[in-house]
Amino acid sequence: MKLEVVVIPVSDVDRAKRFYGNLGWRLDADFAVGDTFRVVQFTPPGSPSSIHFGIGLTSALPGSVQGLYLVVSDIEAAHAELVARGVDASEVSYRTGPGQPAIKGKDPERRTYNSFTSFNDPDGNAWLLQEITTRLPGRIDADTRFTAPAELAAALRRAAGAHGEHEKRTGGQRDENWPDWYAEYMVAEQAGKPLPT
Repeated sequence: MKLEVVVIPVSDVDRAKRFYGNLGWRLDADFAVGDTFRVVQFTPPGSPSSIHFGIGLTSALPGSVQGLYLVVSDIEAAHAELVARGVDASEVSYRTGPGQPAIKGKDPERRTYNSFTSFNDPDGNAWLLQEITTRLPGRIDADTRFTAPAELAAALRRAAGAHGEHEKRTGGQRDENWPDWYAEYMVAEQAGKPLPT
């Protein structure tokens, strides 16, 4: 089972459509059946899941959806893009652990899962962006994918560092099969499986 769609309650469908389109999200559908039903679907860049809003979709009050998470590989770049698109995004902050108070700025150690920014749509539905650079073990299926160049570059750097240690352990000789080793390392890392040595 994979999460496909989250329904967002809005008061003005066309205003919401402009807002989410301005975020750079892909418009997938806008279907209306008379005056009683309309569904608009947007998908955030790189996301396998989408959002729906419209008429006749939900009885939830506009703005009542809170804490929708979006994952990014670079919190500062994501914040800058939101601001450039005219979104009133919160300052970047981080937490030293779950339930800890927010501290201004990104995590100085760039620990995964710790840095955040947030924004609301025009109705007050609340979105939280969380920087994730490495998933905890077991948190991802084996279908490896990278949705941003920075994310792929960071994974390649980690693989290169680990491969350097691998070459030291094997006598310092150049490993002609390094692409295979990198691929195995990167897939295992994203899937939370034991890493090759």
